[in-house]
Amino acid sequence: MAKRVVITGMGVISPVGIGKDSFWKALINGESGIGPITRFDATDYATRIAGEVKGFEPADFLDRKEAKRMDRFTQFAVSAARMAVEDAALSLQEVDLDRCGVVFGTGIGGTQTFEEQHAVLIEKGPGRVSPFFVPMMIGNMAAGQISINLGLRGPNYTIVNACASSTNSIGEAFKLIQRGDADLVLTGGAEASVTPMSVAGFCAMKAMSTRNDEPTKACRPFDSQRDGFVLGEGAGVLVLEDLEHARKRGATIYAEIVGYGCTDDAHHITAPAPGGSGAAKAMRLALKDANLQPQDISYINAHGTSTDLNDKYETAAIKEVFGSYTGKIAISSTKSMTGHLLGAAGAIEAIASALAIVHSVVPPTINYENPDPECDLDYVPNQARKMKVEAALSNSFGFGGHNATIILKQFSD
Repeated sequence: MAKRVVITGMGVISPVGIGKDSFWKALINGESGIGPITRFDATDYATRIAGEVKGFEPADFLDRKEAKRMDRFTQFAVSAARMAVEDAALSLQEVDLDRCGVVFGTGIGGTQTFEEQHAVLIEKGPGRVSPFFVPMMIGNMAAGQISINLGLRGPNYTIVNACASSTNSIGEAFKLIQRGDADLVLTGGAEASVTPMSVAGFCAMKAMSTRNDEPTKACRPFDSQRDGFVLGEGAGVLVLEDLEHARKRGATIYAEIVGYGCTDDAHHITAPAPGGSGAAKAMRLALKDANLQPQDISYINAHGTSTDLNDKYETAAIKEVFGSYTGKIAISSTKSMTGHLLGAAGAIEAIASALAIVHSVVPPTINYENPDPECDLDYVPNQARKMKVEAALSNSFGFGGHNATIILKQFSD
C-alpha cells in the first residue's frame, strides 16, 4: 500500500519576504515585491524591473567562507533548506540520514557565476578563472550542497524543467516517499537569474513586461492589459515526510500531498499548446493520482505568468478539466506579487497553497483591473479571500512544453 506523504516544514526566500510568515503576510496583504533592478545597471534594457530578494544575508545561514564558494542560487537553496528543517523542528541526529533525500529544481542554475567568470576569462585570461567556477555554476549543486550541509545521504537528484522544475521536484519527492524509497525528502527549487545575460535574453524574446514606470503594477495575470512576465528570484523548500515517520517524531503537519501529474505538449520550445491541452492532461493525471473529482478542488494556484498565451490557455485548460464546476473554484496567481521565479516558482507556490489550506485564506491576484473575455474565471481579484480550502491544486508550465501539477489536501486522520 502506498505511503501517505505530508508537509512538515517550509522555508522561503522570496521578493516579498524571507521566511514563511513574512512571505504569507505579504501575499494575503497583496503586497508586490517588484521594483527597479538594482543588481546591475539595467539602463539600456527594455525591461528594467524585477522581483529581487531584499535583505538576504548569506552569513545569517551559512559560514562566510562556505557562502563565497556558492552561487547566489545555491545560497538561497541551502538557506531555505535550513529554514525548512528548523520549521519542521527536525533533529537530524534522531533520523536515519541514509533515508533522507533531496529532490531539487532549478531552471538556469549558476548563471551569475557563469557571467562573472566569463568576464574574468575575457579580461584576464584562462589562468585567472576560479577553481570553484564549475562546482559553483552547475545546476545540481543546490541539491548537492543541501545534502553536504545537512548530512542527508539518501536519494539525491536535480530536475531542470524550466519553470516546471520545482513542481516536478515536489511531485517526484512525493513519489519517492510514497513507494518507500525514503522517509523524508527536502524538495523545492531555487533561482537567481536577475543577471545581465538572463534579463537580456528574456528581453530579446520580448517575453517580459516593459511597464518600467509602474513596477508594482507590471505583473497582471489574466488582465487584458498584461504585457509579459516579470522575472523574480529566490527559493522555496518543503520537508516532505512519510506520515508514520512524521507521527513518530511528533511533527506538526501542514498539509498532505495526494496527487501529481506531468506531461509535455510536444508542440513548441516556448509557446504552450493551443487550448492548454498538455496542461489539462497534467491536471487530470494529478486528480486521478489523488483519487479526487474536480468538485473536490477548492483552490487553484495558477501558473498565471501575465503573458498573453499562458493565461489564455491555462484558463482554457482549467475549463476543460473542471467543466461546469469551473466557476466555483477560487483561482489566483501569486506571481502578480512575487514575479516569476522560473525554476523556483512552483516551490513557493506550493508553500502558498499549503498555507492557504492551513489559514483558510486564499491569496489574491493583484493588478486585476481589466477583464479579458478569454480569461473569465474567478481569479480572486486584488483582495485575499477567507474560505475553507480542503484541497488545492498548483500548476507549473515550462519552456519545452513541460507541464506539472500537484495536489495538496487538508490533513486528516
